[in-house]
Amino acid sequence: MSEAVLIVENIETYYGKIAALKGISFEVHDKQIVTLLGSNGAGKSTTLKTISSITPASVGKITFMGEDITKVPAHGIVERGLIHIPEGRRIFKNLTVTENLELGSFTLKDDAERKRRVQNVFDRFPILGQRHKQMGGTLSGGEQQMLAIGRGLMAGPKLLLLDEPSMGLAPLIVAEISRIIRTLNDEGTTILLVEQNSKMALGLADYGYVLDTGNIVLEGAGADLKNDDKVIKAYLGGE
Repeated sequence: MSEAVLIVENIETYYGKIAALKGISFEVHDKQIVTLLGSNGAGKSTTLKTISSITPASVGKITFMGEDITKVPAHGIVERGLIHIPEGRRIFKNLTVTENLELGSFTLKDDAERKRRVQNVFDRFPILGQRHKQMGGTLSGGEQQMLAIGRGLMAGPKLLLLDEPSMGLAPLIVAEISRIIRTLNDEGTTILLVEQNSKMALGLADYGYVLDTGNIVLEGAGADLKNDDKVIKAYLGGE
């Protein structure tokens, strides 16, 4: 098995006195797609926020590329190449497509490299190149998701945390987002994917973990989880 890029050990995260994560542990290995699945409120998004230090862990340890990052602030997480694309896209609606992308490269000092990365995003998502002067808020939901992914790629991710990339999108656009995720992984990007669409997620994932009220209750190869009717019915909403 490839090297573990991310190791999460016995993480507990609280909102006030409420435990959102109750001692979870898992690993993401180099060049894998790993998915976190579960119903609303299971702790999936909190897990990503904890890893990226938006909602820091109260207990436990997070190791990224061999370094303990548990207490590293969010901007330091980004500087290390661990990039979080949040639920709901969170693009800047009053900035242009190009300006949104450039914000994703705030750690870069090299303007030539920044321009090269913007062009790479436009090559990957031609519709964004066509609309580079448009305000982000005028894009369709699918285009905004492409912009959110493109902004994440501007930081040169070693590990990409993707939170609900298919949320609210039409089936044809979901299929396109799925293809984009597969292509990124084929090109060498390691991905930790949170998805309500279990069929999509398990079709992509090398390995999966199922969360239930802040605990990991099941894990296994993506194909095994996808084909387990009991798992689908009990934990994945019967999709």
